[in-house]
Amino acid sequence: MSAPAPIGPGANNVSTTPMASYSREQWESKLDSVKVSKANLNALVMNYLIIEGYQSAALKFAQEANISSSVALDSIDDRMQIRAAIHAGAIQEAIERINDLNPELLDTNPELHFSLLRLQLIELIRNCTASPNGDIQPVLSFATTHLASRAQRNPVFLTDLERTMALLCFPQDNLAPQLAELMDPSLRRQVAARVNEAILEAQGVMREAKMRGLVRLWGWAENALRQEKVDFPSLDLKNIA
Repeated sequence: MSAPAPIGPGANNVSTTPMASYSREQWESKLDSVKVSKANLNALVMNYLIIEGYQSAALKFAQEANISSSVALDSIDDRMQIRAAIHAGAIQEAIERINDLNPELLDTNPELHFSLLRLQLIELIRNCTASPNGDIQPVLSFATTHLASRAQRNPVFLTDLERTMALLCFPQDNLAPQLAELMDPSLRRQVAARVNEAILEAQGVMREAKMRGLVRLWGWAENALRQEKVDFPSLDLKNIA
C-alpha cells in the first residue's frame, strides 16, 4: 500500500531551488572548453560579411584570412545599392538595378515584382498627397499600366492594390492603421529585405547569415536551461544580430 500524500502548508509547492548553478567564471570556463576551428570561425565571419553586405570588410578579411568565397564579392555592392535605393523610396532605380544584376529575377518571382511595383505606387501617392493640389494622374496611370492586369489574375494582388488606392481617399494625417502601415518607412525595409534574400538565393547563397541562426539557437538553449532551473549568467541577445 502506497504512503499517503503529504498534507499541510507547502505540500503542493514546487521547489524553486536551481538544479545547478554556475558563476560567471565557471560558465565562461565551460564555454571556453568548446573548441571551434579557425577555419570554421573564418567561414562564419565571411558568411556574415557577405550576406549582410559589408563588401570592403569581406574583401579585406578574405585577403587577411587567405580564404576564398563562392560568391563574387563585387556583387555585394550591387545588392547594397539596390537596398539603399529601396530604403530611399527610389523604386524605379532599384528595379532597373535588379534587372541589370539578374534579368530573370523579377520575371520568376511575381510576388516580389508586385511588391516592388506596389511600393512604387505608394511613393507616387506619397508625392501627390504631399500638397493639397497634388496631381493624381501619375498615380492612376501607373496603377493602370503596371498593376491592374496583375491584380486581375491574382485575388491577393487585387486586395493589396485596392487597399493601396484607398490612400487617395483619406487625409494622410488621419489614416486607419491598416492604411498608415503602407506609408510607414518600415514597409520599404521589409521589401528591401525580401529583395536581398531573393538575390542571395538566385546566387546560390543562403538567405540569412549563419550567425543569426546561431544567435536564435543560443536563445533557445538558454530558455531550455531556465526551464530546467539551471542558474547561469545569460547573454544579452537584444542587440545581437
